[in-house]
Formats: sequence, structure tokens, C-alpha cells
Amino acid sequence: SVSRTSPNLTFVPDCLPPDPMAVEELQHFVSNSKRLFVMTGAGISTESGIPDYRSEGVGLYARTDRRPIQHAEFVRSASARQRYWARNFVGWPQFSSHQPNTGHLVLRDWEKLGKLHWLVTQNVDALHTKAGSQRMTELHGCTHRVFCLACGDQISRFELQEHFEALNPTWKAEAFGVAPDGDVFLTDEQVRNFQVPACRKCGGILKPDVTFFGDTVSQEKVKFVHQRLAESDSMLVAGSSMQVYSGYRFALAARDKQLPIAILNIGPTRLDHFASLKLNSRCGELLPLIV
Repeated sequence: SVSRTSPNLTFVPDCLPPDPMAVEELQHFVSNSKRLFVMTGAGISTESGIPDYRSEGVGLYARTDRRPIQHAEFVRSASARQRYWARNFVGWPQFSSHQPNTGHLVLRDWEKLGKLHWLVTQNVDALHTKAGSQRMTELHGCTHRVFCLACGDQISRFELQEHFEALNPTWKAEAFGVAPDGDVFLTDEQVRNFQVPACRKCGGILKPDVTFFGDTVSQEKVKFVHQRLAESDSMLVAGSSMQVYSGYRFALAARDKQLPIAILNIGPTRLDHFASLKLNSRCGELLPLIV
């Protein structure tokens, strides 16, 4: 039931087509799995036109000196929040319009077939949700939700966009480039007059429901994912170098449980030295070949 979509390769590193032997090895790995635990990263979404951070030559860090906002800076500084939300406001229409690619759809179908036990994504782009995945945890949250740091009230990012437009009817800015979290690049001069709404219920600070750099994933969520991993018999990492510890910890747990681990990622990962199988291919090119 996978619908074929043309991949957007703008932010995908160069790689060779899947080797038939590699396809056979991954097929064997998946066929032997009865309760597969899958963890995805930014590399599964690059084929939907969303850049990642670390890919050689095409990732954000390779192309620019930009770095994502830090949690402490967002909480502490009103000017940092103004800069973040102005850039996010400009980038949101494009970012929210991205659609799942073949890789997302294959994993959805594996779930429907009972092959995929649980999916954990490190991405905040909602593409797995758009694809129809349900047995899933968004480890770092999702940009499509916004909540108040003071009272916890939650609204959709689409609703917040309307508040931004009402507060800034004449404000306009031309974006330069795009970042993995939907951010765009604006100058300080451009964001100076941008107005940021407060929480409609208590006047508190509004923040995307995502784990910013420097913040931590809740212990409840970590415990829940460990429970799903404990029920699984193998682990597949798709599109992640696993450089961030919040995701890497689950690979370490899988290793400690002696679960077989397969990696599908263009370029080196933090798991290469203990994985059972490592494949350097595009997720959207190799995953559809597995039955």
C-alpha cells in the first residue's frame, strides 16, 4: 500500500544505490524479527525536503554556522524568544506543508502488518503521524503543538499562526535558507518589531512542544520507551547518526539486552562498532525493497 512519491534529494548526501547483498541482509534481519523496534532520525525526513543537522556537505552544520536555540536561552531571554518565533512564523507555512516520503509509508505498512512493534522518532516534523503511524513515540515532541510554560495550556501551531498574523498585520520578512526544525534565517533588524503573543489563559510564555537542545526528555517518556524496547526482539535505526544521547541510550540498552541491531544511514553512526548490520543507503530507496 506504499504510494510512490518522488524524493526531494536537495538535502540527501550522495550515496550509491542499494547493493543487492545489502538488500538481502536487511531482508533476512527483518524476516527474523517478530517484534521490531524502530528508531528514526532526521535522515528519514531529508527525502521530504527537510534538512538535517549533521550530514556531510548538505546538513545545517555543514552549510552554515547556525546552531539551534538552546532551552535555557529561550526560557531566559525575551529577545531570544522574539527572534525564534519571528523566524518560526516565516518558516511555518513551508515546514508544515512537508509530506511523508516512501520511507515513512513503509514503516506505517510494517506496523499494519504486525511486523513493527514500536516506532520511536527523534524528529519533530509530524511526518510519521501524517503517514498514519500509531504505535509511535515522538521522543523530542512535535512542532505542531505549542504549550504554556506556566500553566501547561496547549494549542495547535496552526492556531498560534493565526495569533501571530493578528498581532503582526503589516510585518513582513524575506527568509534566507531553512533549518531542520522549520526555522528560517532572519536578521536582527527584521525581527525587531515582531510581536509575540502570550498564553491566552495565564499570560505565560508559549513554547513549542519540543525538547530544545540543552533540555532533557521526561523520565516518564524514557521509561515508557524502555518498556517498549523490553518487549521487542530487534532494533532498526533508520536515518540517524545517533549522536544525541537521548536516542543513543536506547541503542545501548538494546546492546545490553543482546538484541540484534541494524543501521540504515548514509555516513557513520555512533553504533557502527556494535551493530549487527550497517547499510549506507537512502531510507526511501532501500526500505521499500523489504517484504
